[in-house]
Amino acid sequence: MNRKIFSKIDKIPRGRATDKVSKVCLVLEGGAFRGLYGEGVLDALMLAGINAECTIGVSAGAMNGMNYVSGQIGRAARVNLTYRHDSRYIGLKAIKNNGGMVGFDFVMNHIEEEIFDEEAFFDPRQKFVAVATNCLTGQSEYFDRDQMGSKIYDAVSASASMPFISKMVEIDGVPYLDGGCSNKIPYRWALDQGYEKIIVVRTRPSSFRRKLKSNHLVTSNVYRSYPEFAEVLARSDKDYNRQCDELTILNSQKRLYVISPSVYMDVSRMEGDLEKLGQLYKMGFNDTARQIKDIMAYIYL
Repeated sequence: MNRKIFSKIDKIPRGRATDKVSKVCLVLEGGAFRGLYGEGVLDALMLAGINAECTIGVSAGAMNGMNYVSGQIGRAARVNLTYRHDSRYIGLKAIKNNGGMVGFDFVMNHIEEEIFDEEAFFDPRQKFVAVATNCLTGQSEYFDRDQMGSKIYDAVSASASMPFISKMVEIDGVPYLDGGCSNKIPYRWALDQGYEKIIVVRTRPSSFRRKLKSNHLVTSNVYRSYPEFAEVLARSDKDYNRQCDELTILNSQKRLYVISPSVYMDVSRMEGDLEKLGQLYKMGFNDTARQIKDIMAYIYL
């Protein structure tokens, strides 16, 4: 099958993370294909031997977090930069087979050259949590891999199911959608769990704030059968801006460590320009590599 791929795909690093586990909680923001930045960050962390004892992710952050916990350096980036224009992953076949824009089953089970390492992913030494939004209550729910077993895949699929264009994912009879609808950056969970060292990986520059939209009527109409979810979704941008403001304060207090894009890039959620996505990955990798000494000091001192 002929497909467009990133011109420098062979430059993406390969390898396995070490067995060393660092006492830090990693919090991963989503953002669909803006998650390429986070993939660069995670590869740089793994190459530096930083393997968090806990990883919590939202949407694309949850999908990237799976590859981080499985210790597969470069896998997430290679998949995205190779299969972005494959309809089994993104497009009509994905919609037909998965009920949403992202072919979760394809990316996890049908790429022979990039087999997902389930055994490593389920290693209990590293905790993994995916955030999804309960469409009945509008609240965030936190799915722990060790409690969910194989159902964690459903939780990640739900976490990455964008509203308006995806079907709800049912888990034990309850409908869920994108975790970012209710909690775009789940750092507060990490604080509440008592983690003393927390690294937050953003996919937008720290100064970025969302413009507040006035499409509440559309949201209410589309999700009129789920009023609590519609209410949360309508205020999600406001909640996100509040989170960004609080992160700035917590970062300045050294209560947590934020890694975010050093340069603004105009990258859409469903970006199709592979060269631009490749640049975003490289930025994430290089931004993190430049900060490794500071990150090590934050974790271990």
